[in-house]
Amino acid sequence: MDEKLIALVIFITCYSLVISRKFKLSFISLTAAFLLFCFGIVSPRTAIFEAIKWDVLAIYWGFMMISMIFSKSKMPALIANKIIKRAKKEKYVILFLCAITALLSAFMENVGVVLMMAPVAIESARKLKSNLFPYIVAIAISSNIVTTLTMIADPPSIILALETGMKFFDFYWFQGKLSLGAITFFGAIAALLSLLYIFRKMKKNVETSEEKIEVDYLPSIIFLAGILALALAPYFELRPGVVGMGAGLTALAVGKKDRKGMLKDFDWNSFFFIVGIFIIISSLEITGLLDNFVNKIADLEMSNGSLMLAIIIWISVAVSSFMDNVPYTVLMIPICIKLAAITGANPFLFLFGMLIGTGIGGSITPVGATANVFACGILEKEGYKIKTKDYMKISLPFTIIAVLVCHLLLQILWG
Repeated sequence: MDEKLIALVIFITCYSLVISRKFKLSFISLTAAFLLFCFGIVSPRTAIFEAIKWDVLAIYWGFMMISMIFSKSKMPALIANKIIKRAKKEKYVILFLCAITALLSAFMENVGVVLMMAPVAIESARKLKSNLFPYIVAIAISSNIVTTLTMIADPPSIILALETGMKFFDFYWFQGKLSLGAITFFGAIAALLSLLYIFRKMKKNVETSEEKIEVDYLPSIIFLAGILALALAPYFELRPGVVGMGAGLTALAVGKKDRKGMLKDFDWNSFFFIVGIFIIISSLEITGLLDNFVNKIADLEMSNGSLMLAIIIWISVAVSSFMDNVPYTVLMIPICIKLAAITGANPFLFLFGMLIGTGIGGSITPVGATANVFACGILEKEGYKIKTKDYMKISLPFTIIAVLVCHLLLQILWG
């Protein structure tokens, strides 16, 4: 049987099962990887030394460990309380909550941020005797809006950086232009401000009292030190994965009382899912399927870079509204590079567009991102019924504004 056909069948089956969400994601991808080993398409040696991006996995693990001790330090709760005190109207409470969520999500795992901010939102809604639904939905989508703001905001950003050699500060100024993180900043600001229009009818006056919160400052110091170390690592010829491992081990040492809990609560399902996906995408490259796909697009004679950028961005938005962004990113990076060669465009134009589309697009539906799923679970526990239509009344305009601003800036600066 032809290796290309086998690899394609395994790929399609794997992604179909991932989208269905009926099985554990790690079980799906690792089973697919095992089948590729059995058919001899990818060797274990190739998987270990070439396909699997160990630096990506190390950074993901390490900074998740840091986010755990940081969230338990009470520092985020202190920041939230200080800012909410300054709100005058209910719509500004939501805006401030979302701004805090976005800021923290730029450096922390967004599910953790949503779980951290939810109690603050619940208490705010109760004090104002308001509907909790817009609070929680707004927090969830705000956690997704900054997935490309920093190199460590989300696994796809880490993957892009390590695949292309980008450094931490390259996300803000790169090749003499404003880069991905800076462009994302403007898109995020526009989206957050759109909440004032979306929630324009929420005009209740806000009254808050001073809350005494005891904060452990050591996790905050480790958190900032980890980010600084990752930013400076390339200048000292230090592998990013070493920084990630060091950050994670330091977090475990500081949180020694809850070390077992931290290791148990880590999202191992997503971790091993990513391992399998790296191997699956490698099979597409080894068998030449990626080249075949790009050549088919080339046969369309689409040489217009601006049109190609628009297609890449908005298809990425659509796909990520129901599909996990990690496998999509791994798949699309080599495709974007090959398409840039065909159209004569700067490859980073397409790479940045793809990452913005898949990162922000996950906000659209209740199942578009893990943070959304957890947010809806919180609402259901509070007695709310989740309707996709009601969810998208908030998420759709928010997402479109963010992506549109980023799209225009990308076209102007990099097109």
